[in-house]
Amino acid sequence: MKARLPQGYGGGASNMQGMLKQAQKMQAQIAQVQAELEEKEHTVSVGGGAVQVVMTGKKELKALTIKPEVVDPEDIEMLQDLVISAVNEVIREIEDESAKEMEKISGGLSVPGLF
Repeated sequence: MKARLPQGYGGGASNMQGMLKQAQKMQAQIAQVQAELEEKEHTVSVGGGAVQVVMTGKKELKALTIKPEVVDPEDIEMLQDLVISAVNEVIREIEDESAKEMEKISGGLSVPGLF
């Protein structure tokens, strides 16, 4: 008596080729989305607009704007904190958007080496 596999299982080489094609397609989609994300600019303001940071998806700082009224030689620490806060916030925004876009492609599947 022969054992039978449920439908959709087995298939040998043809099933493996199909899986490889799907993986290649997913990898191409990921590369395209990554390129789009890297080109996008993100802008974050903190301190009621006192400090504004513009960064690319590659996490390269494009612009840093500081309103003159926030520059107080007696309180440099506050300005430093605002700059740090703005940079950290824009990095979080970039990482969150990247994770959401990759999840759309992969359906939540984590495939090592793809992204």
